[in-house]
Amino acid sequence: MTNTARRDLYPEIEAYASGWMATDSVHEIYYEESGNPHGVPVIVLHGGPGGAVNPGMRRYFDPAKYRIVMFDQRGCGLSRPNASLENNTTWDLVADIERLREMLGIDKWVVFGGSWGSTLSLTYAIKHPERCLALLLRGIFLLTKKELHWFYQDGASMIFPDAWERFLAPIPEAERGDLMAAYYKRLTGDDVEERNRCAVAWATWEGETVSIQGPSGKPDKFADPDFAVAFARIENWYFTNGGFFDSEHWILENIETIRHIPCWIAQGRFDVVTPISGAWSLHRAWPEAKLDIIGDAGHASSEPGIIDSLIRATDWAATL
Repeated sequence: MTNTARRDLYPEIEAYASGWMATDSVHEIYYEESGNPHGVPVIVLHGGPGGAVNPGMRRYFDPAKYRIVMFDQRGCGLSRPNASLENNTTWDLVADIERLREMLGIDKWVVFGGSWGSTLSLTYAIKHPERCLALLLRGIFLLTKKELHWFYQDGASMIFPDAWERFLAPIPEAERGDLMAAYYKRLTGDDVEERNRCAVAWATWEGETVSIQGPSGKPDKFADPDFAVAFARIENWYFTNGGFFDSEHWILENIETIRHIPCWIAQGRFDVVTPISGAWSLHRAWPEAKLDIIGDAGHASSEPGIIDSLIRATDWAATL
């Protein structure tokens, strides 16, 4: 048997344009462009919700072939105002993506997103299938009650009991029967010190479970209150409200709308944050989509097997 070397990230590049886009609300959206201005347009949708883009995300694309568009979603990253929940729903984000596409003069683009970014990618595609050249997805998250219960109440806790104890610590025992609600009360409350402490605990729980590779030894953004407050508040806000979908299974109920669009799904077999059951359900409903199961990977986009799959995916989409 011949072992094929895994693909690695493309070299680091700088953005050639950036700025803030006005919206129909208080929000101003930070965006940037990199790569080839005349290349295949791709929109990069980050995770969370409440995460942010970073320069490393540019490296999943051949800079000679792609016009790479990235933006920080409402309330996070460099978008303004920070950590705001006002007019911050899935449908607002879908409208922002369309507004950005029109502002940049792009007719159609590849849609690239992992984790919550996969949720938003699928939602955007269902609403605007005529604007999507392809979907490149990682760590499928359908935002069902089962997935949320697994990660924030009972399931992942049995795999990471040490990290789970740290997640439980800020919440009194009497309120631990509904941890999302207990955290919501504190993340949206007036006690700034308690809010910050709970935000770091919420974000760190995800940071400690995201990769089977273990801690990287690099500075942990999840433990930084400046990042954690926006991340935790916005993530909890979306999850408490069921993603603002009309029904729990809205994505799968509307999947027929996008089955004609080329799609690549990269999914870690040992993903604890968004278990493989979500990707499997999506693939069963959308058998035309390519499901690439990486047998030695978890959730993080930085794991070697995930990188390899996503690089092959972007190279593939550039030829469509």
